[in-house]
Amino acid sequence: MHGFFAELVIILTASALVLAAFYRLRLPPTLGYLTTGLLIGPGALGLVGNQEAVQYLAEFGVVFLLFSLGLEFSLSRLLAMRRLVFGLGGGQVLICTAAFMAVGLGVGLSPPLALLMAAVLALSSTAVVTRELARSGELYARHGQLGVAVLLFQDLAAVLFLILIPALATEGDGLPLMLAVTVAKGLVLFAALIGIGKWVLPRVFFEVAKTHSDELFVLAALLVALLAALLTDAFGLSMTLGAFIAGMMLGESHFRHRIEVEIRPFRDVLLGIFFVSVGMLLVPAQLLPRWSALLGLTAALLVFKTVIVMVLGRWLGEDRLTSLRAALLLAQGGEFGFALLAVAGTYHLIDPGQATLVAASIVLSMALTPLIVRHNGRIAAWFLRHRHPLPAAQADLVDVSGATGALSGHVVICGYGRVGQAVGRILTREGVAFVAVDEDPVRVQEALLGGENVFYGDARRPALLHALGIARARLVLVSFTDHRHALAIVRAVRERAPELPILVRTTDDRYRDVLKQAGVTAVVPETFEASLTLASHVLALLDFPMERVQQSVQGVREERYGVLRGYFHGQRSRIEDTQGQALEVRHAVRLPDEARAVGLRLDELDLARTGAEVRGVRRAGAGELVPAADLRLQAGDAVVLFGTASQVENAERRLLGG
Repeated sequence: MHGFFAELVIILTASALVLAAFYRLRLPPTLGYLTTGLLIGPGALGLVGNQEAVQYLAEFGVVFLLFSLGLEFSLSRLLAMRRLVFGLGGGQVLICTAAFMAVGLGVGLSPPLALLMAAVLALSSTAVVTRELARSGELYARHGQLGVAVLLFQDLAAVLFLILIPALATEGDGLPLMLAVTVAKGLVLFAALIGIGKWVLPRVFFEVAKTHSDELFVLAALLVALLAALLTDAFGLSMTLGAFIAGMMLGESHFRHRIEVEIRPFRDVLLGIFFVSVGMLLVPAQLLPRWSALLGLTAALLVFKTVIVMVLGRWLGEDRLTSLRAALLLAQGGEFGFALLAVAGTYHLIDPGQATLVAASIVLSMALTPLIVRHNGRIAAWFLRHRHPLPAAQADLVDVSGATGALSGHVVICGYGRVGQAVGRILTREGVAFVAVDEDPVRVQEALLGGENVFYGDARRPALLHALGIARARLVLVSFTDHRHALAIVRAVRERAPELPILVRTTDDRYRDVLKQAGVTAVVPETFEASLTLASHVLALLDFPMERVQQSVQGVREERYGVLRGYFHGQRSRIEDTQGQALEVRHAVRLPDEARAVGLRLDELDLARTGAEVRGVRRAGAGELVPAADLRLQAGDAVVLFGTASQVENAERRLLGG
């Protein structure tokens, strides 16, 4: 036991050092954990020798990975995107699995092992692809949506493969019968757990949330995941299947967001140990003599999956460039492949040498993925020999310039979070035009669907500021609380517009002098200003003359908020109400062709039952529509919802799937 704890300390220390280096290099943390395992494993430094204990602990990481994916899995989204999910995603998984299985049989693998290898290689990396798409602002582009649709089906396929692995371990003529029995057990157990999740778990978590105990809430979430995993294991199925179903059960409740936040530390650490354990399987001494086989398998994986997805995209009516860009996103292997290899190893379906070669091929393909995703547009344009393709950075500036060319005397808002949006709405009410820029692609997409004049990009780029029209603007508002970020934006603005007024929002007044020296017109420390607003109301309610209240507030400002600096720290405040629900939010839902709401009037949808309000409907070519009860929705409409997180989620499900 003492030796295991010493090795665990070595794993955590090495992971922290390697991840710090990988974050500086902007490489995915998954590759950092894999590299850690390679370095400290028996194939390199040999610092950790008790692999069996590490593997046992790593299984919990896989359980929590599947639990988290279940939380994010949306049945209504699946139904609304069923044409892409089952057409493109289903085709990719079936064709790739069949082709890789045929190759495996051709090189002499047994049918169960060939099917396992094919399943491992057919899946792509949801974590790496979605993270890189979000960073590049392409998550909601057409090729990004195609990639997400395929990844959604792959999640389903991975669950099916997890069901089949115990059956594949059966030898002899009983395999077909065992497969049928295993699938039947899986379906029965799936239906039973979904029923429990729909009618039992919400009541349990409602009572837990009323206790206001974070510890009890975390314990309940962990207990549900582990009990579901234990139940499926008792039925002879994979524990990870139970964890995925448990996540799906809770993903349909309004406790989903809080559960995601609470279990993330456990999931990330345990999942990191899982990837370290996979890296420990990579033994350079075994791989170097087989380097040609490794490179050949990786190249075949990347090329074949790219070709299959591109052909399927063209068959579904997508243009060549979009199809190829989506295909490039999905060419690699994925973390589900590691999970399948780990589960298969427990059933002795694959020997360590074979697992090492396949795992190394997946690692190599994932190492190339960030570069491929970031430059997918240029790679596709070069391959298709498009003449004079615009680089991504130049293309987005052309779009921004075209959209803001008619603006003059407007306000440029850098940072469109809660504060930026509040200022924008007040400006709209007063008839003042504005344009905003933000670095969060999800927020930009939501705001665009809601009809806001917002663009994705880095406001520190002088070329982007020029495209936003700062030469014609009346004011620039910087609402990023990070003073270094704000300072870089101020300097970029001053290069193009030396006399333009700049207003900067900060958390407090510590960096006022630095910002002033850089050319800021005014600094608004939000914490102090909120305190002054509250204090002025208190004085007014105490019957102080308004003149004296204003003098007091102005005096504090002239003293540079000295009296307000410093405070006694306390425990962190709760961010949810007693039911575990989030604060009220706005959310825009784009209606695909297959959405249930298409062709129905708003009053027929009866969204009032969900508690959410429809604040607006935007239609291509028609602009903003009044959300009247008799308004009939069309495919492509963007419906802006308002309410708590649970109300908005229920309304979205009603719009998309019923």
